[in-house]
Amino acid sequence: MKRSGEIKEQDGTETNGKKRRRISSDDEDLKPTNPLVSPLLTDLYQLTMAYGHWKAGRHEDHSVFDLYFRKNPFRGEFTIFAGLEEVLKHLRHFHFSDGDLEYVAELLKPEPEFIEWLASVDCRKIKVCAIAEGSVVFPREPLLRIEGPLAVAQLLETTFLNLVNYPSLVATNAARMRLAAGSDKLLMEFGLRRAQGPDGAVSASRYSYVGGFDATSNVLAGKLTNIPVKGTHAHAYVQAYSGIDDLRDRRLGDNSDFAGAVLKTREELGFHGAHDGELAAFISYAQAFPSGFLALVDTYDTLTSGVPNFIAVAIELIKLGKKPVGIRLDSGDLSYFSKKARQLLREAAEKVRSQATKRHVRPSSCGKQLTLTRRLAERLRGACCSDDHREQRPQRAAQPALGCVYKLVEINNRPRIKLSQDISKVSLPGSKQVYRLYGSAGHPLVDLMLLATEEPPLRGKRILCRHPLEAAKRCYVTPAEVEPLLQVVWDGAADTNDVAKGKDDPSDTDGVGPLFLARKHALAQLERLRDDHLREVNPTPYKVSVSEKLYEYMHELWEMEAPIMELS
Repeated sequence: MKRSGEIKEQDGTETNGKKRRRISSDDEDLKPTNPLVSPLLTDLYQLTMAYGHWKAGRHEDHSVFDLYFRKNPFRGEFTIFAGLEEVLKHLRHFHFSDGDLEYVAELLKPEPEFIEWLASVDCRKIKVCAIAEGSVVFPREPLLRIEGPLAVAQLLETTFLNLVNYPSLVATNAARMRLAAGSDKLLMEFGLRRAQGPDGAVSASRYSYVGGFDATSNVLAGKLTNIPVKGTHAHAYVQAYSGIDDLRDRRLGDNSDFAGAVLKTREELGFHGAHDGELAAFISYAQAFPSGFLALVDTYDTLTSGVPNFIAVAIELIKLGKKPVGIRLDSGDLSYFSKKARQLLREAAEKVRSQATKRHVRPSSCGKQLTLTRRLAERLRGACCSDDHREQRPQRAAQPALGCVYKLVEINNRPRIKLSQDISKVSLPGSKQVYRLYGSAGHPLVDLMLLATEEPPLRGKRILCRHPLEAAKRCYVTPAEVEPLLQVVWDGAADTNDVAKGKDDPSDTDGVGPLFLARKHALAQLERLRDDHLREVNPTPYKVSVSEKLYEYMHELWEMEAPIMELS
């Protein structure tokens, strides 16, 4: 494996008489996960602006852009930042292919010299500072600060937004599920069949894991990222059996008539209304996966048939020294069925004098997030054992997009500001650094933005923190701890991100893979936030402030740039 960030140059290919950079074959593992991610994954106006800047001779002007969002999703007060690893891969591989150049020439019909310039474009003059992937972040603060030639930095906008928006939304939703379920529950993402296409499915698996989920049903996502893959069977498997006679083999392990033993146990427990075909399917599945038996119990009737049939099979597995995994609930009132299923499991355990049958309950539903959260809030986990399972699907009915934006904040060392009659859309000018200030109890108190040229806040030293838009909102903070959030992750061809670019290995507790590190970081960050910032109902807004100098800088520029109306 090559050292992180090391890029091998080759001679390249000729395009209009000029050579351009190519990526060597040993850099394959550092390519974007999705091959669609390329310079042409952009909006047309990025190319037209680049051409306009080139025609005006301003394409090399030094620029600074901020990528940020304006409002936390899902009516919450926090967001999990995700997608940075893919941003870095895009930077590393940013170059226009011959086919790309031919298409742009046909599309724009620009001067040939522009295509020659475009052929030479890469990101060796770009510098990116970013907040660590998996961090808890808040509105207005830059997640990425991009510096470099104006036209090149502009060409990165759409792709960066695409690589950050959806991942951060999914990771945030997953984190909210993790908080609702509690830290002791196993959460499983199960949305491949209903996801927004193949890439949406793999992205949902990947970033649900970053937000705190433990596993996915998506086999390809597991192969690509090493996320644990888990699952059970579908209703069709149960429907394939009509009765016990459909079993072609009644044996399991040392039991020459495992099926007969299951039938006897079911009879002794008094489960007389259970479906024989369902029982045959469960026996068949247990024969195939004796140490991974997890049954879908709602094909016919959850409490009259499904759970009793599971219990009968589970008891006989335990007698053979096996450990059944649990049941999956897929429809109906999940809260009620979970509690009643737990009751049946406990009653059966008492009858056979074995606590070992007190196994897991795994509900799954494509219902809205709020519904599941409320069900969990009904103390669902209190009726289940500590290593319970939950499944979730990546629908985003509550909010389809995060709404990140990419704004020019400085050009040739001059601050720029974007104004709007909607005050929430006014941008914060200038190159900035962000610091997280912690209180004596260890919780974050405020995120403070300063101009990059300002001295950083110091631990134990009182500092004024101002709301960027409302003059009366301000406070003094004496931080017990100060954490700078923006770090250089890309500087030309040298990727300085400290995340290893090897394949993710969630079993490696040293955290070699970037995905594992991002997940670990996200869970640690959530632990440090106060509960009132995290709660679902009426959460306390987290303070995002600016320094006195940045406040004055911004409002002076605002007054300077805003046109004065004339009334008559």
